[in-house]
Parts: sequence; C-alpha cells; structure tokens
Amino acid sequence: QVQLVESGGGLAQPGGSLRLSCAASGIIFDINRMGWYRQAPGKQRELVAAITTDGSTNYADSVKGRFTISSNNAKNTVYMEMNSLKPEDTAIYYCNARLRVVRMAAYADYWGQGTQVNVSS
Repeated sequence: QVQLVESGGGLAQPGGSLRLSCAASGIIFDINRMGWYRQAPGKQRELVAAITTDGSTNYADSVKGRFTISSNNAKNTVYMEMNSLKPEDTAIYYCNARLRVVRMAAYADYWGQGTQVNVSS
C-alpha cells in the first residue's frame, strides 16, 4: 500500500508565502515523478508543478516565477515553496506521485488527501 502524506498549507495574506511538503511511503519500487495539483471551488483539478526524478520541472503558467518545486529522492519527498501568493491561489492542493510498486508493474498515479491553502487579507 502506498501513502502520500502532505503537510503545510493554511492561511496566508496576499504577497505571503507558504511551503508544502509531501512524503510517499509504503511499497514503492521507484518513483517517476511527483508533483502538486490544486482544485478551487467549482473548478477542475489542475497541475501546479511537477518534478521528475532527474530534476526536470514543469509549472503552470499561473505560478511560474512564484512557486518552486523541489524533491529529495532518497526520502521520496516533494516540496513546493509558494511565494507572492494571490487570492486566486486559494484551493485544495493535492500531492501526486507516479510510481511503480514492483518492477514489472506499470506506473500509476497516487494521490494525497489534500491540504487547504487560503490566501486572504
């Protein structure tokens, strides 16, 4: 069984910062990619940022220059530093990991339970 445990999030003022962390644990053969998605009320879940195990990153245009994703492969952990936060960043943020549980398995997506981020004055 695979678990993704998120931490961080909470309330921030516009222009403020927050840091999210997510650790994957359980039966994991290898991880291809980890990242963060978010879902605001009434909207579809969207990719915020992702990082592969070789360090390649991908960001949504709306967060480029403000959010930074990083990882610790040895700890199966991903982080996201969120700066210059805006009210429109308010959403539930979900950790995602694309991984294999055994060598012969296909890569599959696993999700955390989500952490709320509220940006408001």
